Amino acid sequence: MAEVRMQGLRASAVTFSSLLLTFFLISSCGAHVPLIIWTSKGSLLPVEPPVAGHILSWTQAHSHLSTALGSAPHTVLLFLQDKMSIDDFTAYGGVFGNKEESVFPSLEASLKEASSQLVLPEISWPVAEKIPSLLQEIVGTSPLYINPATLKEQNLPSADPALLVIGLPYSSGVQTKEVLRKNDEVIAEVLQVMKDRDLPFTAVYTGLKPSRMMENLPVDVESVGRTLLQAPAQDITTKAPVIFNGTQGPCIMLWAEQLNVSFLRNQQWSEWVDLGPLTFNNSVSLAGSVCNETVSRLVLNYANVLSFNSLSLTFDMSRKFFPVSARNWSTLDQLEILYDQQLATFIGRNIYSPAEYSYHCQRVSNTRDPLLFPWNTSDSSNQWRITFTDFQIQGFNVTGSFSYASDCASFFSPGIWMGLVTSLVLVLILTYGLHMIMQLRTMDRFDDPKGPSITVPQAE
Repeated sequence: MAEVRMQGLRASAVTFSSLLLTFFLISSCGAHVPLIIWTSKGSLLPVEPPVAGHILSWTQAHSHLSTALGSAPHTVLLFLQDKMSIDDFTAYGGVFGNKEESVFPSLEASLKEASSQLVLPEISWPVAEKIPSLLQEIVGTSPLYINPATLKEQNLPSADPALLVIGLPYSSGVQTKEVLRKNDEVIAEVLQVMKDRDLPFTAVYTGLKPSRMMENLPVDVESVGRTLLQAPAQDITTKAPVIFNGTQGPCIMLWAEQLNVSFLRNQQWSEWVDLGPLTFNNSVSLAGSVCNETVSRLVLNYANVLSFNSLSLTFDMSRKFFPVSARNWSTLDQLEILYDQQLATFIGRNIYSPAEYSYHCQRVSNTRDPLLFPWNTSDSSNQWRITFTDFQIQGFNVTGSFSYASDCASFFSPGIWMGLVTSLVLVLILTYGLHMIMQLRTMDRFDDPKGPSITVPQAE
């Protein structure tokens, strides 16, 4: 009887563990977006918080927001970010005690000063895309998309309901922290305008889509043991190169996995900023680029990068004939960085390839193993750090695609030479040891204890 009871308890424990595992997998997989609401005056009607791990649907989100905004101020500020996930607050919000590293100081201060607040950590992705329509239905007015820079000049009604939508960007990679910090500054600027006008408001901060998506895994209640998970497939989409078209078609091509730059300001290096997403999305301006038979000049123009109003990268290439090799060679002579009317110039060394080929290098930098060197020590080139990863450029004989790549790494690299020399030393040691072993000779006479003893005379 006791044995049957123990088996029943074990079966109940296994079933309960399976249900817990199922709930955990369902709640942790999928794509969802958080939503934060707070008011300056008044209060949000109490809403029962959703169960941990529960993702709100359209009906549930509508019910929660309708109830919460029932008595809140009717001027609603919707800060709509392109992408957002709860992991952004975990990674960059200083939740582990490093409050000085948080990129949301203004948001945290606003939530502390708010008369009431509500956090919905998980809203399904399709619902998040329709948040403006949902708020329009609740508030009863059409959304007004505004620019934070011109908000001070607009007349905002204090009595009539209003839905003001402020779009905020999002960028993945090394720029995420800087973009989120700038978004927090925009939120602080808008809220300060509302406070200066003494207008009560309700602020909503959310995103259109999740910034980090988790792969939906099939749930098997019966299998609760250890299993091997296949690594998620990587995105193999290749970015299109930058192509500058001259009078006779394409004449300059550029591609790189990353174009990282960093600037020294107030004796501190800024974080690395990857210009790749801004370069290879057909939005970068190539104004100022020229090309002919002997000279090619590619200019990449950016705006609002590293707190500069304008920034441009200029690649100067030339084509020269060398009698020793009896062929034309293409060289990257210099790289110029023009930022807010200031110029930093770098000279390219050992950046060359046959004129009919393209040049490729896994790493082009001015730091470790540099290929770019400052023009002189008196200009601002020492305030820049540059690292181009998987860099490829061609300034002559362009036919619409890259020609054969002449790589910066020679066939016999230092690592290959070290391996060859080490192997040669080991082979010599092995040969010498085998030679010594082959020279050993065995004794032809032995001392037999049963036979006559060997007498060794002591004197001559």
